[in-house]
Parts: sequence; C-alpha cells; structure tokens
Amino acid sequence: MAAFSLSPLPRALRAASLAPMLLLSPVSLAQTIDKDTTIDGNTALDNYFVANAATLTANGAITRDITLNAGTALVLTGSQVNAIGPAPGVRVTSATASIDGSVVTAQQRGLIIGFSQNDPNLAASMVDVNNSVISGGIAGAQINNSRLTLAGSQLLGSNANGVGADMFDGDLQASAGSRIVGGQNGVRFRGNSGQPDKVGTLLLDASHVEGLAGSAIAVGTVGTAPVSANIDIRNGSTLKASDGTLVEIGAAGTSDIKVNASDLLGDIIVAEGGTAKLTLENQATFKGRLENLDRLALNSGGQWTLVGDAQLNELAMDGGSVAFGDQGEFYTLQVNNLAGNGIFVMNTDLADGQSDFLEVTGTATGNHQILVTSTGKDPLNDTELHLVHTAAGDASFSLQGGPVDLGTYAYGLVQRGNDWYLDAALRTLTPSTQTALALFNTAPTVWYGELTTLRSRMGEVRRNGGAAGGWMRSYGNQFNASTSGFGYKQQQQGLSFGADGRLPVGDGNWLVGVTAGYSNSDLNLQGGSSGRVDSYHIGAYTTWLDPQSGYYFDGVAKLNRYQNSADVQLSDGTRTKGDYSNNGVGLSLEVGRHLKLNDGYFIEPYAQLAAMTIEGQSYHLDNGLQASGDHTRSLQGKLGTTVGRTFDHGDGRMIQPYVRVAAAHEFANNNRVRINGNGFDNNLAGSRGELGAGVVVAWAQQWQAHAEFDYANGEQLEQPWGASVGVRYNW
Repeated sequence: MAAFSLSPLPRALRAASLAPMLLLSPVSLAQTIDKDTTIDGNTALDNYFVANAATLTANGAITRDITLNAGTALVLTGSQVNAIGPAPGVRVTSATASIDGSVVTAQQRGLIIGFSQNDPNLAASMVDVNNSVISGGIAGAQINNSRLTLAGSQLLGSNANGVGADMFDGDLQASAGSRIVGGQNGVRFRGNSGQPDKVGTLLLDASHVEGLAGSAIAVGTVGTAPVSANIDIRNGSTLKASDGTLVEIGAAGTSDIKVNASDLLGDIIVAEGGTAKLTLENQATFKGRLENLDRLALNSGGQWTLVGDAQLNELAMDGGSVAFGDQGEFYTLQVNNLAGNGIFVMNTDLADGQSDFLEVTGTATGNHQILVTSTGKDPLNDTELHLVHTAAGDASFSLQGGPVDLGTYAYGLVQRGNDWYLDAALRTLTPSTQTALALFNTAPTVWYGELTTLRSRMGEVRRNGGAAGGWMRSYGNQFNASTSGFGYKQQQQGLSFGADGRLPVGDGNWLVGVTAGYSNSDLNLQGGSSGRVDSYHIGAYTTWLDPQSGYYFDGVAKLNRYQNSADVQLSDGTRTKGDYSNNGVGLSLEVGRHLKLNDGYFIEPYAQLAAMTIEGQSYHLDNGLQASGDHTRSLQGKLGTTVGRTFDHGDGRMIQPYVRVAAAHEFANNNRVRINGNGFDNNLAGSRGELGAGVVVAWAQQWQAHAEFDYANGEQLEQPWGASVGVRYNW
C-alpha cells in the first residue's frame, strides 16, 4: 500500500507532531460548546460537541474529534484534529465549517458531512476546505446530500479498500490543484442518501482523482439502489486508476460525464444495466476504451482516440474528432447513429490494402471530414480502400485538406452510394513531390537572375570608355514557373559586387573583372509548402569594345554553391522538411554592336548564348519521400536590342535612359528527376519575350549609378517584375 504524504502543510503544523498527543490521557467525554468559543495552541486536548447555534473557532489548536449539531459552525485555521477510535475527525450535520491550513485525521472517516433526516426542513451542510489535508482509513470524506469544496487540498482514504470521497448524492467541488486519492477508488457515488431523485455531482477544476487499486471514479458499483452522478472534469484535471478504468459505471449507475480542456488516458466502462453519456469539449482529449456507452458528444475540438475496435450507440459531433489510433494500427468503429459535423482521423496502407473503417449501422446525417494520415512512401500497389459505410441517411464525407498524400501522389475520395473509397484513380502530385521538383528546377532561374545584373554591369563599363573601377549592385526578381503540371512562385533578392580594369595587352580594348555575391530565393507553392535556395557565387568576366565600329563581346564564367531546403505542408496538417547542397557552373557569351545616332541616341542589337549545369543530388524528406535529380542543364539563346539616349551635361555628368526588348528560348528539355523512383521531365523549355527599362546617371567623373526594371513572359516562365540598383566608382 502506498504511503500518503500530508505535505505541503503550514510551518506551524509541520512543527507539531503526534508524539506529544499520544502521551496525553485517552479520550474523555466531549466538551459541549453552546456559545461562541475560541481555542488555540494553549487549550487542553479535548473532544468538542458544538450545539445551540454556536461557532467554534480554532486557531493553531490541537483537538480530538469535533461534532457540529444543526445550525452551528466551525472555523478551523492552522489546526490539527486527530480522532481516536471509530469517531470521524469532524462530523457536520446541517451545519457549516471552514477548514484552512489544517490537518484532520481519523482511523475511519476524516470528515462526515450530512443533514438531519429527523427534520427535513433543516439545510444541508456546507464545508469549505482550503490548503488542508483530510484523511481517514475508510474515507477521507463521506458526503450525504451536502456540499464540500476543496481548494489546494488533499482528501485521502488510506486503507486498501478506502475511498477519497464517499458520495451519497452529495456535491464535491475540487480546484486549485486539489487531490482526491483512495486505496480503492478516488471518488465513489452510492445510493441511499435519504432524499429521493437526488443527483450527486463532482466538479474537478485543475485537480486530480486517483484510485490506487481500482477505478478513479465509481458510480453505482456498491449496492443495488439507483445512483445518478454528474461528473465535470475541466481545466487540465486528471484521473488515474491502477486498473486503467478511469470511470466505472455499475449496473445501478447513471452518469453524465463532461470533460473540458483536459486530457484523459484510460477507459470508461459501463456495466450491463448502467447508463452513461460522455461529452468532450474545448480541446479535451480521451484515449481509451468506451464500453457500453449510450452517447458520445465531441464538441469544439474534443477528440476521442481509439485503442481497439469499438462500438457506440450514439455519436454526436460538433467540431470534434475521432482518431482511430497510431500509424500502422487499423481499427473499426461501429456506430448505430451518427449526427453533426466532425472529423475522422484514419490510417491507411494501400500496399497491403488495410485501413481504418467507419460503419454506421443506422442513420448517418451531417457533413463530416476524413483526415487520412499522410506518408512520404509510395504504396506498392495502386488500389482503392473502403473507408466508410452507412446504412441510411444523408451524411456526406470529404477529405480534410484535399487529396491524401501517399508518397509521390495524392489520392482522392470517391462516393458510391452509401460507401466512400480512397481511390488511386483520382491521384495528383503531392506537395512533397511538387516542392522537390521545384527545388531541382530553381537553380537556372537563380543563375539567370544573377547573370542579368552582371550583364547590365558590363554595359556600364562600355559606356564608361573602359575606365577601371569597382561596383556594387542589389537586385530582386519574381518568377512564376510551371513544370510537370504544377506551378510555383520564386522571389529572389541578392547582392553582387566586383572590380575590373583594362588589360595591358592586345589592342587595349579588353577589360577583365572579378565578381562575387549572394542571393536567396523563396519558393511558394499552393497549400502552404515552401522552399529556399541560398546561392553563393564567384566569377570572372571580360568585355571588348571596338570604339570605331561599335562591335563588342562580353563573356562571363561563374561558379555557384546552392544550399536548398524544403518545408512541406502535408494533407493531414503536419509538416515535413529536407535539405541538400550542390554546385553549379555556367558560361555566357554575348556579341553585339553599339551604334551611335544623332542627338545622343543609340541602338545596340545583340545576341547571347548561355549554358550552365548543376550537379545532381539525392536527398529525402522527413516523411520518407526520396528525391533524386540528374544533372540540371540549361542552354538559352537570346536575341535583342537596346535603344536609348545620352544627355551629356559635361564634366563627366550625364543621364542615359534606355529600353530593351529581347526574345529568349530555353533549349534544355530533358532534366530528369525521380521521386520515389517515379521519373519526371523537369525543365523550363520554351520561348519567352523580355522587356526592360533603365537609366544610368553620372554626377561626377568617378561616380555613376544605375537602375533597371524588367518584365518577361513565356510558355513556362513569367517574370512579373525584376529590379536592380547599383553604384560604380572609377579610379
């Protein structure tokens, strides 16, 4: 038998021990209190009988048993009551008591609360217990059609067959971390209160009830008299039972149980002949067996989790859910009648043809959702799974979060009469697959976004007469891409910098430079999935311009390091992540001619060919999805022209607005990606048109600034906007 702890107690009580009291004379006849009386630590040890509407006040006193007659009162503060023999520690009959910071112990019952059956006009008893411990061998408290409130207190029944509270249609309210513990049951409801048609009530508010050798709460398990009990469990209250039965309803018992914002783990068992209803509300959870329950109501986020096959008579749902168990466990729930609006959380295994199953043998009404647990692994066979059958009614079922993610593909729900199936014929790409494909497809747009900025930079060098200098540029782009039947958005922002100078060889028209920089791209997909690419690059560039003819040549070579990450929103509301890194290298060659016209106008036609390759990589998401990509390649050709005008203000000052139009075509169309072994062609092949506008401003011989805005649209890629701004210093 586990020992009970009487701590925490007030310091004064901890200092007082039972040893001195055992040296005192044995119990004598009780002292009668017939007028208001106060006792304290200096008062001799005695028994008290309070009568004649008197009030006994004890401050720091030590007494034996106390009995309150009808109409009297007890105020017990910082005191100890130690009953000897069969007497209860405190007996309250049609009276009131306030017990604060005290300890009451008895060999049989620590506290008996009742009313005078000889005079039905007398009121029931009212007892308030705060920060105190009340214990007895048979029962911590026996409550007969009266009220006991506990706040931060303990109620203990210490014998092997003891109960924390023995209820005869009484009202027990426990709050503020109170504990009610019995050697057999924590709380037991019994009949024979002497008042017909009474209902016992138990309210637990942030408190605990425990049965050390039996159920936490027992209703009608003793005797044959009918017993009715209303049980309200709220605000994080807990139940614990040695046999796993949190609430036991006997053949003579009737109970209405409400659980509010609390989590229970165990069983609720109703014997043949007994009746019980259970309501879970305000995010309350219950995991365990429900045997012979008449009605289960799941409201406002309340959830019942099955631990095996189960049967219910009535299931009413108003924003609640039923979870069929953990992943890999498959259960059947049979319900006579289903009503309301709720969620059924189910597991499936298409490979083995297994799933949870809901069967309504009577009438099913309302609009319900099925949340099927997702996985990143593919089923071995594409088949269908039978999830729901109803015998009658107009109930509807749909998949919460849309098609169910099962590896590469998501599977839809189909209705055939009164049956609902998860059907492989309705499959689409899962968000995990889409995110993996998008990440593999993003490196080319990252590379070209960085390249556009560098290309504009070399145009500045040519316009500057080939002067050496250093530069820095910030840029941003948005791309709307489509590939493999889905689309995503990419937002890129970055910073590039570099320096260049004239080569002292050849015709003197060659310049070379080095560059480095960083960009990050955020990918947004439908359904809340996202990805990110951090790109670090270094490179070299060269440009040549013949001042007489205006012909020019630009070349760029660039090495990139990509760090990729995925964050995927799955159909069952969970998320999965994965990341990988790879390297890429690219080369761009451009030829053109700068033609000067009258009044500062110029036109600059050009042709560009750019190629890049990014090493293949394999990685996996947390949910088990495997993604593997071959080398990603891009070969892009572009024809375009730039038209502008230079306003020369002398002394190195000038303003040069311009516009640019171009046609581009992506030739690479065989980039292969495998998701769980399923192959996809992942590319942005096709043509697009580009439009840009910018301005170059120089306010001194050494300083020059540049801003440019771009737009592009094509078959698989749109750039709604692109912007860059930079500054250059010539030395």
